[in-house]
Formats: sequence, structure tokens, C-alpha cells
Amino acid sequence: MTEAAVTLHGTVGPARTTISALAREAGVQRATVYRHFPDDASLLAACSAHWATQHPAPDPQPWLAVEDPEERVCTALAAVYARYRGAEPMLTNVLRDAGAMPALREAGAPWRAYLATVEDLLAGGFPGGDQRTLRAAIALALDFRAWQVLARERDLDDADAAQLMSRAVAANH
Repeated sequence: MTEAAVTLHGTVGPARTTISALAREAGVQRATVYRHFPDDASLLAACSAHWATQHPAPDPQPWLAVEDPEERVCTALAAVYARYRGAEPMLTNVLRDAGAMPALREAGAPWRAYLATVEDLLAGGFPGGDQRTLRAAIALALDFRAWQVLARERDLDDADAAQLMSRAVAANH
């Protein structure tokens, strides 16, 4: 059932995934779905955990070996952007539906914590300066919607988008 939920969330989105559609996709009765997932939060938690194992976040530890802070940002962004590209349908649907489903915010907490860790790691390469604007630039560079603008609306490949945003981050130091 969790795999069926992942499929539906990636195609129609969490808010448009009905229990009937989930049961049909999983080949079970609606009562079975309700027994396993009594509420949106339990379904979204299971779906998010399963999806995250299929689409793991890039490991930030190797980025620490990159001495130049701008190059470190570029390396990190290239990895994050590659994940965004591979997960775009799901991420687009989840962000679209987040306002209608408060449980989605809770389900997205691990990713937000990951991005906060990456922001700390990248900001640490730029000591001094205005940390507020530096962190704002890093947060913008890490944002999925910013990647969509660069990749979809401006037709940049991930390497060019990462290069552009790493320069913007470095310029704010």
C-alpha cells in the first residue's frame, strides 16, 4: 500500500489521492487502507519514509573535503539539484499540496532538517561578513522552487545552475 501511495502522490499528488484510488492501486479493499493508515499523518509518514529510502539525500560529508568555499557550494548544489531533477514530479506535487494538507509539513520535517544542516555546512566556509544575507543566499540556492526556475524556466542544466547560484552565494559574503 505504501508503494501505491508513493505512485499516486508522484502522479496526482497527495491531496488528490483518495482512499478509493489508493485501495485500487494497491489491490486491496478500502477498509484495509483505513486499518493500516487511520489518518493522513500516518499515510504521509509511511509514504515519505519509503520514498526517502528510494531517493536518499546526497551525503554532505565529502563536500567538507572541498577547500574553496565557492566550489564547495557548487559541488553541494550539483548534488542537490541532481536529486531535485530525479524527484521533480513528487516534489512539485508535495509543494503544491502542502497548503491543503497540514500533515505534509510534518512529513517534510526530515528534509528541512537536512537542508538546515547543509546550510550550516556551506555557511561555515565563509567566515565573517554578513551571515544573514549569506544564509539567505544559501537557502535560496538550496530551494527546490529556485532550481525549477533555473532548470525549467531558464533552461539551465544542473551544472550551470549550480555554478550560477554558487557565484551568487559567494557574492553575498
